[in-house]
Amino acid sequence: MLILKNEQRNEIERHGERDYPYECCGLLVGRFEADGTKTVIETYSISNAREEEAKRNRFLIRPEELMRGELYARKRKLDVVGVYHSHPDDTAYPSDFDCEHALPVWSYVIVSVKEGKADELLSHELQSDRSRFDAEHILDAN
Repeated sequence: MLILKNEQRNEIERHGERDYPYECCGLLVGRFEADGTKTVIETYSISNAREEEAKRNRFLIRPEELMRGELYARKRKLDVVGVYHSHPDDTAYPSDFDCEHALPVWSYVIVSVKEGKADELLSHELQSDRSRFDAEHILDAN
């Protein structure tokens, strides 16, 4: 389960709308709870580092950006608990590419942005054998 506040949901949706028609991306900063729940404390937006033509259906977080985000979290005594990105004019479900490049344990939040407006926002978690994603329940913590 992923605990996400409306404010954080809105930040992800606005980022997706702002970067449309390209994919946006960022990190979910928070805590891994003892029961396996992930609590998001804040979002950490990152610029999509893909080349112009590829940004419409792929995102790239450079290693140095990921490291910067992890340091940012660590300074706040938090962890990176996941990644978010958008799917312009597509569903909020992970692609095969997403599955090939994901890590187990993290949450993968995807916001569908259709014609420039945020639509559906869903979270997914990769199975430990990396074979597929499972839907992850989002609990609104307001």
